[in-house]
Amino acid sequence: MQTTAETPVTPSAPRHVQVLIFDDVEVLDFAGPFEVFGVTGLRAGPAPFRVETVGLSKAPIRARNGLEVRPSTSIDEATRCDVLVLPGGFGTRREMHNATVLHWIRRQARAAEAVLSVCTGALLLARAGLLDGLDATTHHVAFDELAQASPSTNVLRGGRYVDNGHIVTSAGISAGIDASLHVVAKLLGHAVAVETAEYMEYDWNTQHNERKQTSTSSR
Repeated sequence: MQTTAETPVTPSAPRHVQVLIFDDVEVLDFAGPFEVFGVTGLRAGPAPFRVETVGLSKAPIRARNGLEVRPSTSIDEATRCDVLVLPGGFGTRREMHNATVLHWIRRQARAAEAVLSVCTGALLLARAGLLDGLDATTHHVAFDELAQASPSTNVLRGGRYVDNGHIVTSAGISAGIDASLHVVAKLLGHAVAVETAEYMEYDWNTQHNERKQTSTSSR
């Protein structure tokens, strides 16, 4: 049964969040959601989320602007997850053609309760065939790329995120924080998401919701 902001649920074990990272990933694309899920609920009791980074291997990756990060695990060793986060960055243009990565994304997405792309992470979902027939968004400079990668996707040019139920896509970089808080609200209730935003001293404008402004579609 899908949970909503009106039906908060406290699971007996923390939900497992996996954040894919790769060379040339945008830093805030992965660090923003990592922070949101990582600090959620810590003031009220046991952590409701267990967050880890996943790399193509366990070797350090070099994110945008030279930041080195060592993944917690690799795609070969990663177990199933409850929440899958796919960040963007220039590295997505390479990984969207990596059959191993796309296979892993499909596998993890099938078992996950929620899938979230940030920025051009939507290109990974598109190439994996997971956005076919859905509404989606991405960074404003990549709208046309997303439409080309998945011609049946309705690309929404505006708003902070698009919620299709199982799959949530967000606009560029900082929008991943808004979308992550939205996922927290879906899974644990709106009050928990608000408390998380307040703790982070993040001005979460819930009016920046999913379906606004114009769209482009090949349908």
